[in-house]
Amino acid sequence: MSTAHAVVVGIDGSPNALDAAIWAVKEAVSRDIPLRLVYAIDPADNGTDHESAARALATAELAIRQAFTAVEATEQPVKIELEVVQDKPIEALVEASRSAAILCVGAVGLDADRPRRIGSTASAVARSAHCPVAVVRTPSSLSGRILVEFDGRPSSTTALQAGVDEARLRGAPLCVMTTWQQRLSDMYDASALEDRNRLAQAQLDRRLTRWRRRYPELTVHTVAGDGSTLDYLETHRDSVQLVVVGAEHGRVNELADTECSVLTCDRQPRL
Repeated sequence: MSTAHAVVVGIDGSPNALDAAIWAVKEAVSRDIPLRLVYAIDPADNGTDHESAARALATAELAIRQAFTAVEATEQPVKIELEVVQDKPIEALVEASRSAAILCVGAVGLDADRPRRIGSTASAVARSAHCPVAVVRTPSSLSGRILVEFDGRPSSTTALQAGVDEARLRGAPLCVMTTWQQRLSDMYDASALEDRNRLAQAQLDRRLTRWRRRYPELTVHTVAGDGSTLDYLETHRDSVQLVVVGAEHGRVNELADTECSVLTCDRQPRL
């Protein structure tokens, strides 16, 4: 496998994988790197005879060509690489993530038996990949805001930067949901908590002011997280296209199950 940076997309023949490939086009174009479409043939699907292996390969080639055609139809200036590997899908994608700028997978693949729930492959990859992971559910043509959960930790600061990048890339408004109130409530008394909240808000305001000046086209607003991000999405899911969180966030599966795409972004590729 090439060690050159690429945006990697897991292809499995499902409609969600096509959505992920189309969603990933802008990621590759903005970075000026190839878009690599990877299909993994599980050795267990090869059977014990030549005919079974040939069928598995034909299925892989058909799926990856369909994804290639879908990407070409976007008419974006992106270099497309096709790769079929003999490996279990999860292991293949985690290995590919070592040299990927970002790994994109469909939220629901062919192995999912619950249409609205995140598939097992997407779930495992989101936990184990060595680079940022986008679990794509909504087609790239849908509009909506980019939602970032920000609690003041370093990983959420990275998520905030990624949220700004995605909002600019996709011409979408950015909504920053502040949740440090909940994270700190068990650590400080009421007076100290108020001081910490005031400091955290001031730091966030300064950062957002710099970005507004640097990117005047960026529309950004903040909302205090009185509940969880999941609570917010219960009433605003139709207006959110992507949720950006740190990779240590413990509820990625549940976020993806809200019908929003999810980007986990505080990992760095290890080359």
